Amino acid sequence: MSASSDGRRQVVAWALYDWGNSAFATTVMAGFFPIFFKDYWSADADPSESTFKLGVANSLASILVALSAPLLGAIADRGAIKKRMLASFATLGIAMTLGLYFIGKGDWASATLLYVAATVGFSGSIVFYDSLIVAVAAPDESDRVSALGYALGYLGGGLLFSVNVAMTLKPALFGLSDESEAVRVSFVLVALWWALFTLPLLLRVPEPPRAKPRERSPLVEGFAQLVATLRRVRSMRQVWLFLLAYWLYIDGVDTIIRMAVDYGKSLGFATTSLIIALLITQFVGFPAALAFGRLGQRIGTRRGILIGIAVYIGVTVYGYFMDSEREFYALAVVIGLVQGGVQALSRSLYSRLIPPDEAAEFFGFYNMLGKLAAIIGPTLMGWVSLQTGNPRLSILSIAVLFIAGGALLIGVREPKVARSGEGG
Repeated sequence: MSASSDGRRQVVAWALYDWGNSAFATTVMAGFFPIFFKDYWSADADPSESTFKLGVANSLASILVALSAPLLGAIADRGAIKKRMLASFATLGIAMTLGLYFIGKGDWASATLLYVAATVGFSGSIVFYDSLIVAVAAPDESDRVSALGYALGYLGGGLLFSVNVAMTLKPALFGLSDESEAVRVSFVLVALWWALFTLPLLLRVPEPPRAKPRERSPLVEGFAQLVATLRRVRSMRQVWLFLLAYWLYIDGVDTIIRMAVDYGKSLGFATTSLIIALLITQFVGFPAALAFGRLGQRIGTRRGILIGIAVYIGVTVYGYFMDSEREFYALAVVIGLVQGGVQALSRSLYSRLIPPDEAAEFFGFYNMLGKLAAIIGPTLMGWVSLQTGNPRLSILSIAVLFIAGGALLIGVREPKVARSGEGG
C-alpha cells in the first residue's frame, strides 16, 4: 500500500513539471510573445517581415537544442544526473523568461536573444523530463502517465494564462498602468510559476541509477555512449522508423502551436479573439489528453496517434479556407481535442521502443528530431508567407508533413504489453 502510494506521489510530482513549464509554452511561446513581438518589439516592421523573424527565432532555438540533446542525454545516463540536467536547463529558461520583463519597446533583437535562450532552456529540460517517465511508470502504465503529464500541462498552463489574459484586459484592476505592462508582468509570473512547480519533481522523483559503474568522466563516457548508440539505432529498425515518422508529423504539431497566433494576426483577427482561441485549446486539451491516454490503451497507441494526425491534416485544409473569428474558435476546439493526445501517445510509444536504462540518451534523439523538425516548419511558413504574400498558403504547406509522417508511422510495429483488463 505504501509503495503504491509512493508511486502515485512520484507520478504526480513528475507530471507537475508539465503543469509548471506549460506556462512558458502557453503564455510566452503560443500567446504573448508572438503578439508582443509584432506589436511592441517590432512595431514598425512589415507583418510578413516580423513573421519571418519570429520563425527564424523559433528555428534557431530548435537548432541549438537539436545539436546538443543526444550528447546531453548520454552524459545524463552515464552520470545518473538527469534531474540535475533538468534543473540546469529549467533555470536557464526561467531566468531568460524573467529577463523579458526588462526589454524596451522596439528592441526586437534583445527580445529575440532572450526568447531563444529561454526556449533552449525549456526544450532542453524536456529531454530529461521525458526520459524520467521510465522512473515513474511501468510499460503498461505509460499511456496513462504520459497523458496525465500533458493534461496537467494544459490545465496549469491554461489557468495561469487566464490570469495573464485578465491582467491585459483590465490592467488597472491589478494595479498596472496599461496592457504592455501587464504583458511584461506576465513574463515574471510565468518564471515564478515554472520555478515553483519544478520543485516536486526535484524532491520526489527518483534518479534512475547508472546501468554500469562509471569508469571515466560523464562527458567522456557520454560521448562514447552516444557514438555506440548511433550505431545501434541504425540496426533498430522500429526505433529509427518511428523517429523519422515523428520528425515529420511533430513538425506540423509544433509549428501550429508556435505560429497559430501569428497566422491569425496575418488574417486580420483581433488579438482578443486569438487569446480566447488559445484558452479554448488549453481547456479542451485537458480532458482530451486524458481521454487519448485511455484511447491508446483501448485501441493501441499507434492507432491513436494516426487518428490525431488525420485530424491535423483536416485542420490545415480548414485553416486555408477560414474567414472568420468564429471559425478560428472552432479550429481551436479541434486542435485541443488532438494536440495533447498526439504528443502524449508519441512519448508513450517511444518509451516502449527503447532500452529503459538508456532513456535520457534515446529521448535526446527523440527531442533532437522534434527540434530539427521545428526548424523546418516555422521557417517554411514564414518563407511561404514572405514569398507569396498569402499566409493561407503557408498553413496549407504544413499538411505534407502530417501526410508523410503518418505514412511512415503505419510501418512501425507497436510493442505488445500486458494491459490491465485486456482479454486474450
